[in-house]
Amino acid sequence: MTDTEMARAGITRRRIDFLGADVKCFINEQAVATKAVEENATRSSAAVDYALPRLDGGIYAVGNAPTALLALLKRVRERTCRPALIVGMPVGFVNAAESKEELVKQSEVPFITIEGRKGGSALAAAVINQLAELALAEKGGR
Repeated sequence: MTDTEMARAGITRRRIDFLGADVKCFINEQAVATKAVEENATRSSAAVDYALPRLDGGIYAVGNAPTALLALLKRVRERTCRPALIVGMPVGFVNAAESKEELVKQSEVPFITIEGRKGGSALAAAVINQLAELALAEKGGR
């Protein structure tokens, strides 16, 4: 799962298909938009809740929205989900560095992150693409 369509689009379909996986982004789902309005929340954090039934054992890549990473970490603390990996690379001045600090503090879920305000959807997608390359090499597919 990704927090943005940009991150989803940056993940190379060919690699993911070969591995038998799928990439989803729920930011544009009507139910997500509705929940965000009803709860006075961001669509990014509402999308995390929408993804909960699919998160156990999956990877969640955050490249843009600190609110998505913070919502995901809250759900992990509450034991509502257990992703196999969190790629936490939100970018920006508001809560980007702080959300990554929270990711580093937790010990429930393995993660990949970068310190500070830098990051972004392209970087998160690049991490997923490289992980896919490593998995393909391990499977003998490359």
